[in-house]
Amino acid sequence: MGRIICVANQKGGVGKTTTTVNLAASLADMRKKVLLIDLDPQGNATMGCGVDKYELEFSSLEVLLGEVPARKAIRKSVNDLFDVLPANADLTAAEVQLLDAPMRERRLGLALEAIKNEYDYILIDCPPSLNMLTLNALVSADGVLVPIQTEYYALEGLSALLGTIEQIKAHRNPRLELEGIVRTMHDPRNNLANDVSAQLISHFQGKVFRTIIPRNVRVAEAPSHGLPVMLYDKASRGAISYMALASEMARRHQSQPTPIPA
Repeated sequence: MGRIICVANQKGGVGKTTTTVNLAASLADMRKKVLLIDLDPQGNATMGCGVDKYELEFSSLEVLLGEVPARKAIRKSVNDLFDVLPANADLTAAEVQLLDAPMRERRLGLALEAIKNEYDYILIDCPPSLNMLTLNALVSADGVLVPIQTEYYALEGLSALLGTIEQIKAHRNPRLELEGIVRTMHDPRNNLANDVSAQLISHFQGKVFRTIIPRNVRVAEAPSHGLPVMLYDKASRGAISYMALASEMARRHQSQPTPIPA
C-alpha cells in the first residue's frame, strides 16, 4: 500500500513545491512508483513536472468534486518518470464548491482509495495556507513532511503547523503523524541558519532529516525548464541533496516494523 505524504507548511517560500517535485523525481529514480498530487491552485508543481497547466482536460479539481476518477486525470511527468495529478487556477473554485459538499474534508482520501495500492509513494503539494484543500490532504495522509527554511520566523510557522497536525490527528485522521522536518535553502556560512538548525535538532531530534537541502542555483533554475533538478543537472549539489533525502526517507520506512495482521 502506498504511503501518502503531504508536503505542507503554512508559511510560504520555504521550498515546499520544490521539495515535492524533486523528492518525487528522486524516489522515482530509485525505482519507486510515485504519484505527485498538486493541490495548489498556482499549479507550480504541475509545471515543474513538465505538465502544461494551461492545457489540462481534467485536474485535481474535478477529482475533488467527484466528476472524474483520479485515474482519468493523472498525467505523466517529463520523461515518464512518475505520475502527476495536476492542478491550475481552476482549483480555487474547490474552496467554495466543497463548502456544502458531503464529506468535504474526505474527498481526496475517497478518490485515492481506488489507486493508492498502485504506488509506493503518493506526495501531495499543499497550498501555503490552512484551507479546505490542505485539510483534504491532511485527512488523507499518513504523514506530513515539513520543509523549513533555517531562519527565525520559520520556527513560529512550524509551531502553528504542528498544532494543526495534532488537531487533525485527534478529530479526523488518527493515523496522521509527522513524517519529518527537512531543512531547506540552508547556507552553512550564516550563523543564524546554523543556530536555527541546531534548535530544530534539539527540539525534534529524530524527526529532523539528516539531509540538508542547500541554497543552489540549479534547483532555482530547473522549474523554468519544466524539469526536476535531477533531470536538469544531476551533478549539482541540489540534485545530490534531494537524492540523499529520498534515500534517507526510504531507509526510514524500511526500518519500520511491518504490522502483524490481526
